[in-house]
Amino acid sequence: MPSYFSPGVYVEEVPSGSAPIAGVGTSTAGFIGLVPDDASMPKLPDGTAYELAPTGEPQLVTSFGEFTRKFGEVSSRADANSVLGHAVRGFFLNGGTRCWVTRVNTLAAGENSDPIDEALNGFEGVDEIALVTAPIKPPEGIDAVRMNAIREKLLSHCEKLQDRFALLDSAEEVAGLTAENINTTRESTYGALYFPWIDVSGKGTFVPPSGHIAGMYARVDATRGVHKAPANEVIRGALNLKYRVGKPIQDGLNPEGVNALRMFGNTVKVWGARTLKKNDEFTYINIRRLFNFLRESIEEGLQWAVFEPNDTDLWAKISRNVGAFLNNVWTSGAFFGNNPEEAYFVKCDDETNPPEVRDLGQVVTEIGVAVTKPAEFVIFRLSQKTQSG
Repeated sequence: MPSYFSPGVYVEEVPSGSAPIAGVGTSTAGFIGLVPDDASMPKLPDGTAYELAPTGEPQLVTSFGEFTRKFGEVSSRADANSVLGHAVRGFFLNGGTRCWVTRVNTLAAGENSDPIDEALNGFEGVDEIALVTAPIKPPEGIDAVRMNAIREKLLSHCEKLQDRFALLDSAEEVAGLTAENINTTRESTYGALYFPWIDVSGKGTFVPPSGHIAGMYARVDATRGVHKAPANEVIRGALNLKYRVGKPIQDGLNPEGVNALRMFGNTVKVWGARTLKKNDEFTYINIRRLFNFLRESIEEGLQWAVFEPNDTDLWAKISRNVGAFLNNVWTSGAFFGNNPEEAYFVKCDDETNPPEVRDLGQVVTEIGVAVTKPAEFVIFRLSQKTQSG
């Protein structure tokens, strides 16, 4: 306590013990890709080459130039070694600003290790990653079964951490334009599948679209918010498609969780916004990602509450902080409702925290939100108006 020696009014600043909840980032991407040990590296001013990034270690990349200095030059071809570079270039071209890139030099799994597992383990230590993708053109000896296993690993990684979302690429070639041939992945609310591959040269340089789409997610997050469905958006840098998808074909793909890329005029657009889970409360990508955002923001913003006295003062602080955060999210348009009471609720009191709960060292808060779902089907009912006498 400070000492006072003369009469007067004294104003002291005291720590509140709590802090406002800030929304976490939602658009930092994590890329896993194939880069050989003999990659062609750009040169330093003195003529020596930049050092190739080691395998299995995530590298922060904030520009395409930085990518080439860490992972090598990217050829204009769509060979297996350049696909990662095309994807990262597409990420920045479409609005991405930060990504973490991990290279592997083989896709084959050994007896005691799997390069994809090692890369994903490295991503676990990078908390800011919110999108995960592995844009890969499989080289000789890597079959469809192995590629599907890689997709499964991305989904399992996101399901485990619950703070990120997987963008999956279909195979480049498919036997037929049906959902059964295109979607060979299990159901999950933590990932979305995109079809077909995109041409980035206009001359048949087909690459997986997930890197470009991750950049588009970042663009939509920045301009509209994570609650906006990442669809009906142009993919910058995509000049053509491996397969042309029209409405009759998409009628069979969309209900099965295949998000189609389609040509409209001279532009390629994402024309789907579904996760890999059918008929679920998280069928739409934006709902899943919004909940990821809410969970992570509240978890990080309430770390101060750990080991605080579990009393009514703590309950009030939690309710106040969470309520203020949700009110900001509501004003951004993420929740359905004309007023806060319709849009969300926060309950942290003696009902959610009876003595038996407090005896376990727990403080329980119930939160409910009314989300806005995308207008996937816009329907106009037209009829003739009868002329009356």
